[in-house]
Amino acid sequence: MARWQGRSLTKSTGGRIWARRKKRKREMGSEFVEAGLGPTKRVKIRTAGGERKFKILRTDIANITDPKTGQTKKAKILTVVENPADPHFVRRNVLTRGAIINTELGRARVTGRPGQEGAISAVLIEAKKEPVAETAAPTQESAKP
Repeated sequence: MARWQGRSLTKSTGGRIWARRKKRKREMGSEFVEAGLGPTKRVKIRTAGGERKFKILRTDIANITDPKTGQTKKAKILTVVENPADPHFVRRNVLTRGAIINTELGRARVTGRPGQEGAISAVLIEAKKEPVAETAAPTQESAKP
């Protein structure tokens, strides 16, 4: 259902403002799109002036930027760890701007608006600790002639 984002027809005192004109299409807004985890699915929306806006419905890939190196890599999203928009979004794995996500590269904060950009952009907060590879010590069997 569409939302009308025009001026209210009620005064602050409770009186009625009589409409001088009808509602316009340009004043219409859209509902909140909950971007979740799963196989990537987008919808294309026509906006004012014939432009296009991609709303992401589901995705499991994020573009993660490392602020220390300045490099951006694609990484798989594992889960939503924290979401300041709504604590219940964590349980439902809903992605919004400011959400903290757990990825293959580590923890990252979503910087873009998934419901309006069509992609998940995030900044790496805490890189994953890579396990130190143990070097194999030569055994006595390999030392035998």
